[in-house]
Amino acid sequence: MTSATDESVFAAENIFGRGEPNTAFAQYFTGESFLNNLVADPECVVGVHNVTFAPGCRNNWHIHHASSGGGQVLICTAGSAWYQEEGRDAVSLEPGSVVYTRAGVKHWHGAKADSWFSHIALAIPGEGASNEWFDPVDDAHYAALSQLP
Repeated sequence: MTSATDESVFAAENIFGRGEPNTAFAQYFTGESFLNNLVADPECVVGVHNVTFAPGCRNNWHIHHASSGGGQVLICTAGSAWYQEEGRDAVSLEPGSVVYTRAGVKHWHGAKADSWFSHIALAIPGEGASNEWFDPVDDAHYAALSQLP
């Protein structure tokens, strides 16, 4: 069993901690996710969270909107996942991978079917920043990703 599939080994690698069940955003996820707010200071203008995904968990297609600035940075810290922008191939994420999603780009991300996964999510400040959530990632589309290297 690899560290990504063994929950106790993954927990030891997940240095920022699993956090609490992500109930506030559960409607936008397929599967179980957890959220750990890493910066509680109200003067910090950047949202900094560790998001942990159980195996097979992924968020819905979504867009981070902003009229200027905005977007999101993902810093992968443990486990293995997929990231995909609309119209592009899915990309494998491993510890050390960093993704910058520009404002206005429709995308999704989440754990591979056989792996726990955690990333630090940085919400980039912007004018008129908001999130728009769409449909879940289709199960057949997600399952087909397991055939990729």
